Amino acid sequence: MKRRTSKEVTIGNITIGGNNPIAIQSMTNTKTEDVASTVAQINRLAAAGCQIIRCAVPTEEAAKALSEIKKQITIPLVADIHFDYRLALAAIVNGADKIRINPGNIGAKERIQAVVDAAKERGIPIRVGVNSGSLEKELIEKYHGVTAEGLVESALDKVHIIEDMGYDNLVISIKSSDVLMCVRAHELIAESTIHPLHVGITESGTVKSGNIKSSLGLGLILYQGIGDTIRVSLTGDPLEEIISAKLILKTLGLRQGGIEVVSCPTCGRTQIDLISLATQVEEMVADIDLDIKVAVMGCVVNGPGEAKEADIGIAGGIGEGLLIRRGEVVKKMPEEELLPTLREELLHWKD
Repeated sequence: MKRRTSKEVTIGNITIGGNNPIAIQSMTNTKTEDVASTVAQINRLAAAGCQIIRCAVPTEEAAKALSEIKKQITIPLVADIHFDYRLALAAIVNGADKIRINPGNIGAKERIQAVVDAAKERGIPIRVGVNSGSLEKELIEKYHGVTAEGLVESALDKVHIIEDMGYDNLVISIKSSDVLMCVRAHELIAESTIHPLHVGITESGTVKSGNIKSSLGLGLILYQGIGDTIRVSLTGDPLEEIISAKLILKTLGLRQGGIEVVSCPTCGRTQIDLISLATQVEEMVADIDLDIKVAVMGCVVNGPGEAKEADIGIAGGIGEGLLIRRGEVVKKMPEEELLPTLREELLHWKD
């Protein structure tokens, strides 16, 4: 697919926009003031593939903690600010690589200018964030409700405020929990600006429902070439957000690397605990850096044929298992040896 043309913006040690790969982002759910817990979570997320992390900064103590957090992590740190411009200034002083603000709730123009000047002095980008829950009353009245058009107008108004202050090192985020509204809003804003776009479906829900909404919404947005960073917002362990984001990008052909696991849905012919086996395979291959497809099949009769599109696969029956390469059976073994045999094969994989 053809990616939308956007300007490049550097966040810490990562550059987004232009021809750069779409970066995966998440947000900590620890208390930012708790440096040890926050650092532990960030490093766990980074190990799983998170490339940019955002932390809430609701207090002066949280802003000061950013300095120590920065020393112990390897990915860019974004400070999430609401209402108090002084916290944005403190976060910048303490080393934030990017500031996320909504100029509409920061206050007077002088306060916005102070934040812009501080960001400009240090050369860090500002992410202008607007979502459907914060849409201004006058725009709701103008468009007779919360609409994609209103979201876009609100975001561009905030962008123009900062641009008029002499700064254009910006990233834009417009989010809604309404999937189709969010998609439409991104289509509209993509035509109206060259600033990089951070995309996501906000308040999408739990790991189960949120993954469905995020996959649909982000799939529709990304498939049009829109988006420079991505967050899958889930009510749960942030690690789930990284797993889901990687799968969405890989499914759309926007990310290479990492083993893709495919498995059959089970049926009356299934003679092994395929659900458990497929889950164990997914967990097992998470730390193996290969760009291949692995099939997990529950039937030794149809398994080889169904696994033809995979590079390697396993299939199980009553007490027996098969190792399959591109549809051809290369080894038979007892069922209990399926997992260790597959792992050994992958660790010594040669295409």
